[in-house]
Amino acid sequence: MERDPEDIVGWQRIDARTTTSGRLTADDPARLAQIGVVRVINLALAESPGALPDEAALLGAAGIEYTHIPVPFDAPHDAHFAAFRKALDATDTPVHVHCVMNWRVSAFFYRLHRERGMAEDAARALMTAQWDPDTNANEHAPAWAAFIRSEH
Repeated sequence: MERDPEDIVGWQRIDARTTTSGRLTADDPARLAQIGVVRVINLALAESPGALPDEAALLGAAGIEYTHIPVPFDAPHDAHFAAFRKALDATDTPVHVHCVMNWRVSAFFYRLHRERGMAEDAARALMTAQWDPDTNANEHAPAWAAFIRSEH
């Protein structure tokens, strides 16, 4: 198997079948296919700075299925999380989840890991390897801090 493309912004391997990152470039669909990724879930808005134009088509050309769940950075919602969980659970094949900086994604996985029984410190360590919505000096951090604490 090929090595992980760790030079992708915010790259993180969660487990044997799950990787995450920030924005993708035009070269990344082929690189993801080389490591066995079968599905990509994108949590960023299509108009996010640095978003990959024609991402669905580029991934499709590389043989990768695509699911887009646009999550506004200022307003993450339980409905977004439910769609994410459904898309992630729809396959047992290798999946890559990304956004712009791997902040949305890391928060979503933190919440998923806690929901599925991962210890708080382990789940938080995975998230804070990318960002910490409790301490990040970002105007939207309070919305994200509330989002990760939601249990619904």
